[in-house]
Amino acid sequence: MRPHAITLVLPILACSASVTIAGSVTLEPNVDTFDDAQEEETVGFGNGSVIVVPIPFSDPTIGSGLTLAAGYLFTIDEGSKPSLIGLAALRSSNGSEAYGGAANFAFDNNRWLIKSLYAKANINYDLFTPIGRLPITQEGDLGRLELSYGFTPDISAGIAVRYLNTSISPDGLGLPPIPPPFDRFLNMEIVTPALVANWDTRDDTIYPTKGFNLNFEASHSYTLEGITGDYSKSFVNFTKYFNPIPNGVIAARVSTCAASQETPFFDQCSLGGTDAFRGFPVTQFLDFRSASLQVEYRHQFTKRIGAVAFGGVGQTGDSFSDLSDGGTHSAFGLGARYRVSKKFPVDFSVDWARNNLDEDQLYIYVGQRF
Repeated sequence: MRPHAITLVLPILACSASVTIAGSVTLEPNVDTFDDAQEEETVGFGNGSVIVVPIPFSDPTIGSGLTLAAGYLFTIDEGSKPSLIGLAALRSSNGSEAYGGAANFAFDNNRWLIKSLYAKANINYDLFTPIGRLPITQEGDLGRLELSYGFTPDISAGIAVRYLNTSISPDGLGLPPIPPPFDRFLNMEIVTPALVANWDTRDDTIYPTKGFNLNFEASHSYTLEGITGDYSKSFVNFTKYFNPIPNGVIAARVSTCAASQETPFFDQCSLGGTDAFRGFPVTQFLDFRSASLQVEYRHQFTKRIGAVAFGGVGQTGDSFSDLSDGGTHSAFGLGARYRVSKKFPVDFSVDWARNNLDEDQLYIYVGQRF
């Protein structure tokens, strides 16, 4: 699920119910339709609701663009959260395109969760090489299936499998060939089984104000086509939420990632790849280990208007003992929030970030960063 370029489309295509609906910020009547659908929805597949929404976005890796998403929202049983079947298509300002579908099911009082995804993408981005930035195109077919079981209301674990068939080439005529060591990964077909686990005590999954979320994944990829060998990767994100004052929330995230030496560059650890770090393109700092810390303060001024201030530091390296050798990378910034739903705490988010290289980045998305 996490080749970095293709990962950018997954939150949109996999779209949980709340995130999908949040994209209707450009057509607020669609949000009202969703609110009404949730209020009137009864149990059963035939009693669901169809929602169609546009989702604007901006990201330093692929630029600005728009996603059009359509979904069917329904509840399988009274004790479970909504299930979703959805389709989406994306296009960005740098020519990146993607389309795909997702189906997420929750049943037996949320005891069982099934998440599935297919995406076909043609993503353009800059690869940071020893000879400088090189614009490249990564095409691929991506599929993922995940099954989780809830042992308690807070703790779940399960298995997942990902299939990726991808090819990479320079983005345009007259560009130099992709240099080593990146040229080892230009055409690959990969199957990746994984173990996933989650411990979630948050008071709300859309806009948490207290509790924590511990998310873990460990995978081993088998190379079906390509000159590199099999490889492994794992990551942990721990996010804690505090509510120190009325209308104010502090969110803090600690993340770490480890990948084996044969891992392709697009599947390696990075700042922004698995930790949602803001301030750098996700392909700028790639390596076999990473660690980061982020803190964000969120304040709600009115029922609709909010703002955030955030900062983070991170490191990448060949090993955890060598993380400091490549320097510490940092970023800080401010963001504005507009609550697009009258009944659900879903925000349209615009963030400005400045990194320690004095570069400015703009992010536009729906929901919270973490």
